[in-house]
Formats: sequence, C-alpha cells, structure tokens
Amino acid sequence: MTTFEIRKKYLNFFKERGHTIISSASIMPENDPTILFTNSGMSPLVPYLLGENHPGGKRLVNAQKCFRAEDIDEVGDNRHNTFFEMLGNWSLGDYFKKEQLEWWYQFLIEEIKIDPKRLYFTIYAGDSQVDKDNISVVIIKEIFKKYGIITEEGPATLGKGEIGPGVEIDFEKYRIFAYQDKNWWKRGDAVGELGGPDSETFYDTGRSHHSEFGKYCHLNCDCGRFLEIGNSVFMQYQKTEDGWRELQNKNVDFGGGLERIAMVIQNKNNVFETDLFLPIIKKIEQLSDFSYQDRVRAFEVIADHLKAATFIMADERGVVPSNAEQGYIVRRLIRRALRYGRQIGIKQNLWTKQIAEEVKNIYQDVYFEITKSFEKIIQEFDKEEEKFAKTLERGLKEFEKIAVSIISGKDAFNLYQTFGFPIELVKELATERGITVNEEEFKIEMEKHQELSRTLSAGRFKSGLADESEKTTRLHTTTHLLLAALRQILGNHVVQRGSNITADRLRFDFSHSNKLSEKELKEIEELINQKIKENLLVNSEEISYSEAQNRGALGVFPEQYGEIVKIYIIGDKSNPFSQELCSGPHVEQTSQIGHFKIIKEEASSAGIRRIRAVLE
Repeated sequence: MTTFEIRKKYLNFFKERGHTIISSASIMPENDPTILFTNSGMSPLVPYLLGENHPGGKRLVNAQKCFRAEDIDEVGDNRHNTFFEMLGNWSLGDYFKKEQLEWWYQFLIEEIKIDPKRLYFTIYAGDSQVDKDNISVVIIKEIFKKYGIITEEGPATLGKGEIGPGVEIDFEKYRIFAYQDKNWWKRGDAVGELGGPDSETFYDTGRSHHSEFGKYCHLNCDCGRFLEIGNSVFMQYQKTEDGWRELQNKNVDFGGGLERIAMVIQNKNNVFETDLFLPIIKKIEQLSDFSYQDRVRAFEVIADHLKAATFIMADERGVVPSNAEQGYIVRRLIRRALRYGRQIGIKQNLWTKQIAEEVKNIYQDVYFEITKSFEKIIQEFDKEEEKFAKTLERGLKEFEKIAVSIISGKDAFNLYQTFGFPIELVKELATERGITVNEEEFKIEMEKHQELSRTLSAGRFKSGLADESEKTTRLHTTTHLLLAALRQILGNHVVQRGSNITADRLRFDFSHSNKLSEKELKEIEELINQKIKENLLVNSEEISYSEAQNRGALGVFPEQYGEIVKIYIIGDKSNPFSQELCSGPHVEQTSQIGHFKIIKEEASSAGIRRIRAVLE
C-alpha cells in the first residue's frame, strides 16, 4: 500500500463517519508567536479547541504538514523526521473516548490490515489531582477482545517514563501499560490552558532489546523495538488556580505519524525505506561514492533536511535561507546536508536542487505548492550552496590558523558560530591532520550559547496570541487594518508573510521589494488611525470557500482552509476596508484598539519587509 493510498484511506474513513476534511494549514504559524513552525496537527486548531466554532463543524480530519526543529539531532534513529505529515482527527465537544479508540483501531486493523497482535497501548496512570484513565483500559480490552486477543494491564511506570517499570515484562500477556509523565498532555501551565490524559498506540517492530538502553524493555524504551504510531489526546480538563477542572464539553485531538504508519504497512525497518524517501535515497546514491547502507546517518540527514527545506520554502507563507528565525533554520538544514554530502563524496556543484526535484515528484499530486514554487526553490538552493562554498573557504583559512596539536573548545565554537562550521566538520579536518579537538570545552561553550538562546526565546515568546488577553486581541485586529493599509498605499502585490503578536507589540511580515519611505510609513499610520477613529464594526461570517474568493477576502488559498471558511469584515459589508480569512479573538469595533504607531520598518528576507508596531 502506497503512502498516497494510506493518506486517502484515512481521510475517507473519517469522512464516512461525519468528519469534514480540512486542508493542511501553512507550515508557518499564522498567529502563534510561541512556535516558529507548525509542529502538530493541533496547533492551527487551538482557537477551536478553546471553544470557537469551526466552519467545518464539530468533527474534523486532515493530513497536516509539520516541522520540528527540536528533532534535527534525532534524525538517523530510524523513526524521527524534522518534516513529517500528521494524520489527525478531532472532536470539538462531540464524541469522546469510546468512538475515538474504536474507530482508530478499526482503521488500523480493518482498513490498512495491521496485525492486532503487534499493537500495544498506553494510558495515563493518574496522580493526586486526576484519576487514572481506567475508562480507556476497559474500552481497549473490549477492542482487543473483538479481534480475538485477551489481554491484561501490565506494570505501571510512575517514575521517569524512559526508564519504565524496571521489571521483566511478558508482552504476550500484557498489552496495556500506564505511564504518568508520558501520558498527560497539556498545552501550557497558565491558568485557562487545556489538558488531559492521552493514550498512545505502539507497534512491535520485532527488534531485539539492547542492554545499553536499560536492563528491561518497555513501550517507551529508546531501543526502538516499540514504535509509537498514534496518540489520542482526551482534552477533558482546564487549568484553574486550584488545579485541573473537568470540562463540560470534552475534545478529542488525535495525531498519527504518516511516515511511521507507512513504515509499518510497507514492512520496512526505517521510515527512510518507505516510498516517501526511497527515490531521494537512490538519488543520493547516484551522487555519492557510497551506498545507503554504508553511510546510513549521512544519507538520512541529507534526505530529511533537504525535504524539509523544500517544504518550508514552497509554503505559501514560506521563507528562504537567512540568518534570522525561520530563515536561519532553513539555512541550517541546507548547510548540514551539504556537510554530510561532503562526507560521502558528493563532488558535483549545485546538487541539492536534484533532491528537491525528487521531493516534488513524490508529493506533486498532494501538495501543489512545491510545483508552483519550484523555480524559486531551486534558485534558493543554488544560492545557498554558493554562499556556503564561500563560507567554507573562509572557515578553512581560519581553521589553518588554529590547527595545532590540540584545537581548544573555544576556537572550535568560534568556528561554528562565525563560519557555520559544525563540530563534526572541525573534527573531520583535525583527524586528517592528526590533531585533536577539546570536545568537552566545546560542549561547555555550546551549552552557554543554548542557554542564552533559550532565555532570549522565552522572553520573546511570552504572552502569545493564544492567551486571548485584551491587549493581544487589539493587536491581532490591528494586523487586519495594517494589511489593508499596506495594500491601499503600496499596491495589491502586498500579501502577509508572517506575524508575531504579543500583548506588548506586533510584528508583521509582508511581500514588498523596497524599503518604505518616511512618507509611506506616515501615510500607513495615518490611514490606520483614521479607520480606528471611524469606529468601524468588526463582524465575522462563515461562508463557502468559493464565496470568500469571489468577495476578494484575503487568505492563503487553497492550502489552509476547508470548504466552509470564517472571514472577518472591518467596515461596511458592501465596501469593507478589510476582509480576511482568520480565526482567533478580535475586537468588536475599531475604536477599542487605541492609537497605532510604527516603531520600525526593516528587511526580513529577500523580497520580504517587516513592520514592528505598538498601540498607545
């Protein structure tokens, strides 16, 4: 069964059970400053999980493009990718545990023919505030019984999940296991946030356990025997000052990794052996001096990173390589792939676009944006390769200055920070000269750098849009006025390319080639403040996608929205000042916003400008 067929079967299975198929949202979060990339199927749906009505109704299903920068170093372990697709279905206050678990297992066993004897299940073990999820235990026992399997609940893990219960487990007898830290989901710690028990499904790959991962194997063991393929989150609680309070309307948020499910269905030992990666792996073999099995990690890093970079650049709101934020991640992905390409003997200049070509061929019938943006994508790959070649040349000259008997960790870190030289490349060059690198000192310098980065990130992302505070709501509505003003003054070529909204300020990225003049900035400010003084009404409507297009509503078409969409109209409906597809909190009248002031206008990346503004 191809991955295309698995994806289609999943969407149709839940459509037959009353779910609306919604398109994948942008891989670039539209209004969530707490994350750089969309990292789950849930994140674009937060407003609806918090209670807002979704145009598609109470039952939704999709395949969501996701990217997780935190998994960059995990690539190469047979199951992690930075870019992946998350199959998701949601109940917004409709069905709950019984329907979710029964349908999920029916899909696995009856639709895509997974052997139920290789499936295992985890539940929340409970704590002093919330009881153990015994309801899911009863449901899953009945499901196993339906497929001829009698099972019992195995030993629980109340300590660290990676360690497990610390006893030998009979996996023939036990298929259900309770964990504490691994099976409680929460979006955050603030009062008002949602949370609840989650129940994960694991597949037994048949791998042998190795003692380096602990004496005894268990479902969350890092040895890789058990592969998580899906997680049903039951959002039935909300954080209060006194702890977790049970909600009247309970949500289901399910996510299943398409790449991992394909690995199981296609009887592979690795996600990189599936049809989502194999053409890419074969192309790398053609370009290099080695076979995949000779240099597994290098091949997987190259395949994963260049696929991810392709999708990020192809996105309707995508970015190109740069030294800032998302663009920095794209640059890091490409340069890391280039370094591994060097290790496996790829000598051809400007080769990364050939990998992008394979990515396009794999996904062209599903994600049309890659074909649409392909010329831009290969141009950016070429430019980044040329830039890295120059960086490498400069870095090599610097390396020669420090290449003595021992390279200090500080020198190695300066090479990394200044010239983009990863420690692996420094070690490789040092080995060629018979010298050593002080890796421990390098790790200390890297930890200092990462701690500083985390501190800055925490400060930057505090109080994001999802908190729905009054200040954030005012600034969110202001971005609608800002986009309308930019288009009126600069031209209709202007489209939104990103936003970052906190309670204190807004940051807005938009397509425009030239620096804005003082006159243009003043005109934009005056126009927005005029519309605020006019006290325009802010209304919302749920209409069809085609009707939204006919009205000229701004938004990302067609990737982000379903058949029914929500638009916010500022001003007279017959001649609105602003009309956008959007979700989240908005003021009711523009007079509630306050006085708008632009703090700074600057370049964000090639062809993208950025405005920072506040309300006074």
